[in-house]
Amino acid sequence: MTQQNETASVVIVGGGVAGLTLGTFLLRSGIHCTILEKHSREHVENRQRAGSLDASGVRTLRQWGIEEVVEEISTGDSADPGMPLLVDGQKRLWKMDGHGEDEADSAFCPQQVLVRNLIKLFLRDGGDLRFESEDISLEGVETDSPTVRYRAPDGSAKVISCDFIAGSDGYHGVSRTVIPEDVLKCDTHEFGYAWLTILAEVPADPLAVMAVHSRGFAAQITRGPNASRLYLQCPLTDSVGQWPDERIWAELETRFGAPPAVRGPIVSKQVVPLRGVVFSPMSHGRLYLVGDAAHLISPMSAEGMSLALHDAEALARAVVKHVDEGDSSLLKSYSDTCLDYIWERQAAAVWMTDTMHDSGDASYRGEFLRKVARANLETLTQQRTAAQS
Repeated sequence: MTQQNETASVVIVGGGVAGLTLGTFLLRSGIHCTILEKHSREHVENRQRAGSLDASGVRTLRQWGIEEVVEEISTGDSADPGMPLLVDGQKRLWKMDGHGEDEADSAFCPQQVLVRNLIKLFLRDGGDLRFESEDISLEGVETDSPTVRYRAPDGSAKVISCDFIAGSDGYHGVSRTVIPEDVLKCDTHEFGYAWLTILAEVPADPLAVMAVHSRGFAAQITRGPNASRLYLQCPLTDSVGQWPDERIWAELETRFGAPPAVRGPIVSKQVVPLRGVVFSPMSHGRLYLVGDAAHLISPMSAEGMSLALHDAEALARAVVKHVDEGDSSLLKSYSDTCLDYIWERQAAAVWMTDTMHDSGDASYRGEFLRKVARANLETLTQQRTAAQS
């Protein structure tokens, strides 16, 4: 039997970092919201994805009074001179661009840990979070009273009427598809190479290390106390079958210039093309896109979660201003405000990605750009070294 009488100020489609932070911000501002997540709680809390928060993201959580969600996550230490960078086997120190902010506030965040903490906090605060919500559809987003339909775990059909819908269901979600094709624009940049991404049951010590080598970029990033993500630059045409475990460990040893401290079981492998994607506008009627539903950024930047958090806070403040003051100005400017920041970070991500990848293997884009990238890399490390001395 269809339930017709449910209402909420905001329905949030997607229970990842973007949706959970937005829901928490709204809940703590006294605004009723419902989060619909198609997967089970166990699936959401354990899916392995990249994760780090820049200094601005960590401070945003602190400003909203939810800094406890990063208490179990490794944060930057001002006594740490920086992230190790191996250039042709030689160790140097550098730090990712922090937009002029104190890197001591940044945090390495295995996404499953952050999501687990956010879920716990949202439910503890009395939040309405509905897992295993299937067949989600959005209707009437161009009206003043949009609705969201879905099927509950017991098979019953549900309808929620609301004032606003936040689409935070990722790149492959349903939310963005509601925007007409003649309205939505997609800008994409393909870098021309891929990462072989590997999840291995080995600790990362230090928490992150990267390498530039003539055979290509490589990295090891923590995903928890006993798990790491390993990355190897590879051609777009490579397949997982071309990378047996022994070849992976041998290639990591070559690019890092030393054998891995620990070898362990490899849980998964995937070839991921590097690219940047931006959809605009990020709003249509009463629908607002948040996080990966609106943009993808090169993983080299490590800013995916930080951008999602930036969107979530911008939308939360806009909704609060509308509800508390009857002022819709921030809602009207939401898309432009977010896109200005997103393009700024995309520009930095392209520069960093090209620098780290072109300065190693010249077979992708030629010797000229390798030398340009190497000059950029030298300047980056020299600046950081001078700052440390």
